Amino acid sequence: MAEYALKNGKELRIAISGKSGCGNTTVSTLLAEKLGVKLINFTFRQLAAEKGMTLAEVIENAKTDDSYDVAVDTKQVELARAESCVLGSRLAIWMLKEADLKVYLIASDDTRAKRILNREGGDLEEIKAFTAMRDREDSARYMKLYQIDNNEYEFADLKIDTATRTPEQIVALILEKLEKTGLIGKSA
Repeated sequence: MAEYALKNGKELRIAISGKSGCGNTTVSTLLAEKLGVKLINFTFRQLAAEKGMTLAEVIENAKTDDSYDVAVDTKQVELARAESCVLGSRLAIWMLKEADLKVYLIASDDTRAKRILNREGGDLEEIKAFTAMRDREDSARYMKLYQIDNNEYEFADLKIDTATRTPEQIVALILEKLEKTGLIGKSA
């Protein structure tokens, strides 16, 4: 049962972005549950299933064919426009321009690497190097495909440093902002 209700039966779309290890997926999932709305997180995995391909095939093809990225990004926005939702993706705050609330999650490179280490295991220095490379490649791809600089997020309605907060505390901050702006209220 959702703890909050949308005001006046109005639809609500929340876009949450951040680099890997910032808590995007966890925060988006928790927030969608609290609000009782759909979580949109369409990925290469779902695209592979739709195309009848393996995830490995999609990832390999996407290295030289931008249409895979564009297909995922386009599908996410289409799904988000269809109903009230939380859209959690690297580009959500840029791509879902009509979002009622745009949230950008921030964490230092060290914090992000440690979280990825805790989640996936491995070697911290290798994770730091891989994450830095992934950030560079992602930024270059977003600029090439959409002319989006994902290091420019000042326009976000809420910017949250996730380093010293639990996912629950982050969700509480987002809910507080939604209540203050009159987009939601407590369920009866």
